[in-house]
Amino acid sequence: MGRILEADIESFSDVDLVKCGVYAYADSPAFEILLFAYSFDGGETQIIDLAQGEKFPAEVEEAIFDVSVTKTAYNANFERTCLSKYFGRYIPPESWHCSAVQAAMLALPRSLEDVGRVLGLDEQKMKEGKELIRYFCVPCKPTKANGGRTRNLPCHAPEKWRNYSD
Repeated sequence: MGRILEADIESFSDVDLVKCGVYAYADSPAFEILLFAYSFDGGETQIIDLAQGEKFPAEVEEAIFDVSVTKTAYNANFERTCLSKYFGRYIPPESWHCSAVQAAMLALPRSLEDVGRVLGLDEQKMKEGKELIRYFCVPCKPTKANGGRTRNLPCHAPEKWRNYSD
């Protein structure tokens, strides 16, 4: 069996993903991948902080485009579509495997959080993760308190960003 790249991204767009879908989400001029978490062959997870200027290591970028490397993600079409937009080139679906589809085939719930709960996994999604996703990944309402901004960046809440990017 060849190499396996497990991937998860956190991203920002001013387009509502649920209402509009991944293609409109990623096609927005405001779309940006913030974090890319990955692991090769079940090894230690690494996080690339693209929002803070880190770059993809050559090995990871090559693996993303190498059809002999199996890529896995929960809702893999989201990762594949967003990465295609990020790199500006089409990534074919043939070497991608979707763990959400695998979970559904086993009659498990559709959400990753619910799958973790049903399976009784030791490591589950952080409870505060939803709040951090709302804070960094979706537009915010401009207020006097936030200086009228419509987006929260890592510099606006460094401690929250550390929690989010760890």
